Amino acid sequence: MIKSLKNLAKKKMTGGRRITYRGRRSFEKNRYATETVLGEVELVQRTVRGGNSKRGLRKVDHANVVDPSTGKVSKTKILKVIKNPANRDYERRGVITKGCSIETEKGVAIVTSRPGQDGVVNASLSK
Repeated sequence: MIKSLKNLAKKKMTGGRRITYRGRRSFEKNRYATETVLGEVELVQRTVRGGNSKRGLRKVDHANVVDPSTGKVSKTKILKVIKNPANRDYERRGVITKGCSIETEKGVAIVTSRPGQDGVVNASLSK
């Protein structure tokens, strides 16, 4: 997907065109969202502004689940996505995003991290 170069090639007041003064930078690329689904762990790495990099999860099978009553964290297998308030289509397809409810071996948990951008699934058991 190519994003238009905003403010790089404005038109003149007369309606004539201006030539862009530079090309598109790596961090300006438009990308599809990294939609995390269930499966064997698969990471995607991309360059972001400042030459830094972000690792996002494309597929995941485990989550770091915290039990609020005891405060203990355990790595638990994700069974399925129950509810996703971000998008009803995500719910149907089983996409994991921040705020979605997942069923784990420990019980129902709510995702508190952004797996497509953080590269990890952190969740908290619901009461």
